[in-house]
Amino acid sequence: MPTFCRHNRLLQNCAICSREQAIEPRPLISSSKPRTSEPRPHPSRPARTRGGAGARGSVRVSRLARGADDGYSSPLVPGLRSSEDARRLADELAFAATRLEILAQDPPGLYAEIAAPDGDREERSWLAFLVAYLGPLDAPEPFTEIERIRTTWSSGEIPNLEDAQGGPRTAHDPARGTRAVEAYAGWARRAGSQTAAFAGDAAWTPERRFERAFERLALPGLHRGARFDLLATLGWLRVYELRPAKLQLGGGDEVTLAAKRALGIGDPLLLERRASELASACAIPLAALDLGFYNWERAERTGAGVDPQLSPDAEVLERVSDALAVC
Repeated sequence: MPTFCRHNRLLQNCAICSREQAIEPRPLISSSKPRTSEPRPHPSRPARTRGGAGARGSVRVSRLARGADDGYSSPLVPGLRSSEDARRLADELAFAATRLEILAQDPPGLYAEIAAPDGDREERSWLAFLVAYLGPLDAPEPFTEIERIRTTWSSGEIPNLEDAQGGPRTAHDPARGTRAVEAYAGWARRAGSQTAAFAGDAAWTPERRFERAFERLALPGLHRGARFDLLATLGWLRVYELRPAKLQLGGGDEVTLAAKRALGIGDPLLLERRASELASACAIPLAALDLGFYNWERAERTGAGVDPQLSPDAEVLERVSDALAVC
């Protein structure tokens, strides 16, 4: 009787589960017919030559650097087989969690203005949107570009984004101009105000409010990362009662790709469940996985408003490292 694994494959055919259960995987069977590495030309089209004008539209494939397989295994990150990868993930998760602690205790730069409880909520919300949309730079003064282009909500003016420099996680596309910002302003005004748009129904839980706002912010030019960061920031800085119950994974952004790679699954529901279990086991906020996964996938750290060279809090790093069983 054939046995199927959790990935809905025959057990001996699954590279992951056969390894976990010490089952010899079935060898791949390929045709004995010789293959050519050159594509066959279509009978109605001339064959393309390498290089030149015909190669300009070709797809470039970048190979992601991975640590060597050294037998590492953890139920929290079943997709990883390298202690080096797991150790680097622990560092990035701890850094992201430390950043959230800094935002809660002593928010830097424009985050302090967003967090100011005596400030106008509409202006604080507008500023939070501009920060999430354009993105802080990885520079000694990460908010200089946002300071340069910012406008007030009360003025009704759309920022001049010509030659605006976005941070690593920016949603700004110069080809779109200000259309994404205009779409956000229109979304808020249709609700009556930004406060009404974000607050929603007073009976909603913070998790429900986050999810509904995330769905409604699916505006042209506002990608998943910018939406998640905006809502997580507004909640973390106590502008609104917002708290993510899941990472809102989907599409081909870096966070989703990293989650699939580390958590060893592609199914959205199982992916979100494993992400929640990872955050719980590491005793860090779920929101920290967003930046942690992003930096881990890129293999290059962005500080998202704090110094990227900042060392993670020692206790947080120890907790995460213990959960992932890495030194």
